[in-house]
Amino acid sequence: MTDVAPNYPLQGIKVLDFSRVLAGPFAGRMLADLGADVVKVEPPDGDSTRLWGKVVGGISGYFSLVNAGKRNISIDLRAEGARELVFALSRKADVVLENFRPDVMDRLGVGYEKLNAVNPKLVMLSISGFGRNGPESHRPAYAPIVHAELGLIARAARGGKLKQDLPLSVADTNAGLHGLVALLSALLMRERTGRGQHIDMSMIDATLATDDQLHFEMEASEATRSLPPDIWETGAGAILVSADFRYLWRLLTAEFDVADPNQPGMELDSKIAARRAAVDAFMATLTSWEAVEAAMAKMNLAWGRVRTGETLWDQPTVAARGSFTDIDDRAGGQRPIAQSPYRFSDATSGVRGPAPHRGEHNVEVLEEWLGASREEIVRLLAAGVLTRDETHPQTS
Repeated sequence: MTDVAPNYPLQGIKVLDFSRVLAGPFAGRMLADLGADVVKVEPPDGDSTRLWGKVVGGISGYFSLVNAGKRNISIDLRAEGARELVFALSRKADVVLENFRPDVMDRLGVGYEKLNAVNPKLVMLSISGFGRNGPESHRPAYAPIVHAELGLIARAARGGKLKQDLPLSVADTNAGLHGLVALLSALLMRERTGRGQHIDMSMIDATLATDDQLHFEMEASEATRSLPPDIWETGAGAILVSADFRYLWRLLTAEFDVADPNQPGMELDSKIAARRAAVDAFMATLTSWEAVEAAMAKMNLAWGRVRTGETLWDQPTVAARGSFTDIDDRAGGQRPIAQSPYRFSDATSGVRGPAPHRGEHNVEVLEEWLGASREEIVRLLAAGVLTRDETHPQTS
């Protein structure tokens, strides 16, 4: 693990991260960026995201994104003696993360009641699709399921568009971020009470709480919404203009003398189509990004260049703020990763190292956290409690 400077906000916080895929691992990645010692507890068959994205040095791009800066031990939770090892680690931990279905940790014998019994100060964050103790708690859920259930897919398909999932996992990352807020609040409360607690964070609740457009549908008030922003093709490339078309039209006629093509007696739809064609023609005259920026500035409009992911390094603010950084690719080179978004006036945050191989830190973590001897660790390996990726020499 990369050494932590004393000005990281969460220095000294120990986290056991049993989670997989995105919602839990994303929360764990942010905790690691803030200085916590996050130990990912991975099963023998590995996190499925190890198969997603470009694999370099045995680490996939997706796994790298949400597990950078963590250490890794691999435990077979069904093996004889595994529960005792988890209990021992939990005695030293401040936080446990998991995002199994609500009954899984209990069935494995390492649910909150068991862990609380060995460490009453432990804060456990459980993220699931439908929450605990509800009529759908048993249902497996990934972000697209929640997007469908909460109307996001239908909303995005308005106007005859194809129904398909959103291009990012909003339900997962919302749950991870709201889980972080709850988790950090619980750690602050522990300072007052001396007690930990269990946080039940559902993807359903987190997404509803973060949906700023839902009230229009719930109150049948969609006619009061502003018109959605338009995307226009300029001579330099596509831009999104954050303005109601009617307002944009007024500005263009006032600031650039764009002529109104409407004729007396035209139908409303024909009038709108004619004016949109006039705007299309004006946008085509903006043949450089300098011209686009000057025109938008003259009208004092918010706008954005419609970029693709592979060009984001060139985005001026991304470049100036160092929003991407490079980490060890585990193969003698470097690979890019999004940097921590947290910028403090008097504290440090940031990705602190590469993503780990499965079981890479078995020895290191058990020696540091538990004072375990090499002989004890060898016995755990021989018993199948600890496992490791045998294909990478970095594992121990």
